[in-house]
Amino acid sequence: MSGVSVEKAEKGGDHYDPESRAVRLSAENYNGRSLTAVAVAAHEVGHAIQHQRNESKLALRHSLVKLAQTAQQIGAGAMFLLPVVMAVTRAPSSGFVMAIIGLGSMASATLVHLVTLPVELDASFRKALPILRSGNYIEPDDEVAVRSVLRAAAYTYVASSLASLLNLARWLAFLRRG
Repeated sequence: MSGVSVEKAEKGGDHYDPESRAVRLSAENYNGRSLTAVAVAAHEVGHAIQHQRNESKLALRHSLVKLAQTAQQIGAGAMFLLPVVMAVTRAPSSGFVMAIIGLGSMASATLVHLVTLPVELDASFRKALPILRSGNYIEPDDEVAVRSVLRAAAYTYVASSLASLLNLARWLAFLRRG
């Protein structure tokens, strides 16, 4: 695929960066020759293919990620300012509004992770697995293990979504006590 580079990730994990059109792999996957390294690299190349084909789900995900990042910054500020606003205004409604802004921003992250799941499954099973099979990068006996790695690569966002939900629940519990 022209115009896409493969680089060792300096920070963060394995990912495809659509802005710089680069597949970035952790040192162990960049230098590795294991089934995991090959499967993870193919998964990230799957995202580059989605980008090259201008697939709408990837574009939606990219837009939502940017929106969620902004929402989270605003929400973090709102949660930080919540006690100050409550103390200054002495109006519970102003605190309630700040809490809703903060909680809404956290919910946006959960939404992004859930919307991301179809993009991840596509990168794993409609892009990476066919590449690995047709290019003879894996032996037929290894396909079960590779499918397991690809499933894990796709479902990392489910784990992130659950973590976001737990964080949201923690804040709701905190606000109920207050």
